[in-house]
Amino acid sequence: KLEEVEVWQLERIFAKDIRQLVRTDPFKYEFGLKEQMKNSSGSVMDTIAEGFGRGSKNEFVNHFTIAKGSAEESRSQLYRCLDDGLIDEKRHFELCEQVTVLVRKIAAFNSYLNSVNIKGQKFKDRI
Repeated sequence: KLEEVEVWQLERIFAKDIRQLVRTDPFKYEFGLKEQMKNSSGSVMDTIAEGFGRGSKNEFVNHFTIAKGSAEESRSQLYRCLDDGLIDEKRHFELCEQVTVLVRKIAAFNSYLNSVNIKGQKFKDRI
């Protein structure tokens, strides 16, 4: 089940943390950045789910790679928030650490998937 994929679980927490962050007063007039942050953090979670649902190892790996890019996009946006004084250094560090863990776990899971001889449900009966 998707809900058992650890990196999806962690990303769900991160996306929630971002949604809570952009609801705070410093983001009151940051309409574009706020939407970008919600979209990129949510995209990681959604892309993992889509790849999981494809039923193919190669498609899952591809979607995980896309999700990793969206996670890095979220990290970049956090630097914009820090530079603009929207978050303090402590909160920036905490959120960037979440991204670091996500990126490492995505990379590790991709390495695992690339090392096993599993085709996935979509191609399990094909030669």
